[in-house]
Amino acid sequence: MSEVYVLEYVRELESFFYSHRNDDDAEPMKKYMRDQFEFLGIKTPERKKLLKTFIKEHGMPQENNFNQTIEELWQLPEREYQYIAISLLDKALKKLPVDIILLLEHLIVTKSWWDTIDSIASGLVGEFFRLHPHLKDITTRRWMDSGNMWLQRTAILFQLSYKTETDSVMLFKYIKESSDSDEFFIQKAIGWALREYSKTEPAMVEKFIEEESLAPLSRREGLKVIKKRKKEKSS
Repeated sequence: MSEVYVLEYVRELESFFYSHRNDDDAEPMKKYMRDQFEFLGIKTPERKKLLKTFIKEHGMPQENNFNQTIEELWQLPEREYQYIAISLLDKALKKLPVDIILLLEHLIVTKSWWDTIDSIASGLVGEFFRLHPHLKDITTRRWMDSGNMWLQRTAILFQLSYKTETDSVMLFKYIKESSDSDEFFIQKAIGWALREYSKTEPAMVEKFIEEESLAPLSRREGLKVIKKRKKEKSS
């Protein structure tokens, strides 16, 4: 019965969004993602409105079928369905059991690209560890040791919105461990994480960047806000 419910819910959602596809926008959206995924051509503002309408009529996925519904959406070819899955997770996260982190991990390593990873990392994973801080160290440690670039990027980025709550020891440790990576997405993540944290602790971040051997991209990105503020003060 539960499998029938999941298939029915996903079929209704897929049909609803497909009826609002925009072929003119689909192609440039696909090109922007380097032709890695198909698109319906539904941009973010419209997608959010449509999802709100769909939920109003059909409700959120049932709790006991939630994970399976998300997994089914993740398998659909058009990228918008992965974005919808992330939105559904975001709406339900506080009510979901602690083992939802296993599903999040599965999504991180499946159909991986920066668009979904960054939403999952700074949004879903960041909020999850706020709700379940006792799992933060053991889970992110495992991700850093996994050898998977996207899990490592998530471990570096999940604190983006933490500001004064940032675990700087963890952040700097994970950055040091990744500083020799040749992967663009790791170098970029390091710079992004440092740039964001520099808005809260500029002196600490600047000292760290000066003392560590970071890739030029990471260093440049990490110092952007600091340099901008110094320039504004001197002018």
